[in-house]
Amino acid sequence: MSRQPEDPIFNRIEEFRNKKGLSRQQLADAVEVHYQTVGYLERGEYNPSLSLALKISEELETSVGEIFSLTPFRKARNNG
Repeated sequence: MSRQPEDPIFNRIEEFRNKKGLSRQQLADAVEVHYQTVGYLERGEYNPSLSLALKISEELETSVGEIFSLTPFRKARNNG
C-alpha cells in the first residue's frame, strides 16, 4: 500500500505570532523546535504534528481551530 500525499494544512501562525510580538526564534524556543521549523510551518512547507499544533496554539493563547485549517483562511478586510 502506497502512502498518500498529505493534505495541506493552512495556518495563521505568523498572524498570531506577530499579534503577540514574538519572533520566530521566541516561538520556536517556547514550543521546543528549531526556528526554521516555524518558518516552514508559516509558509505551509511542513505540516505540524498534533502535539506541535497544540503547543503552538497554547503558546499563542488561542484555539487550534483559529490557527490551523484544512481550507484556506479568508483574508481580513481592511476597514478604513
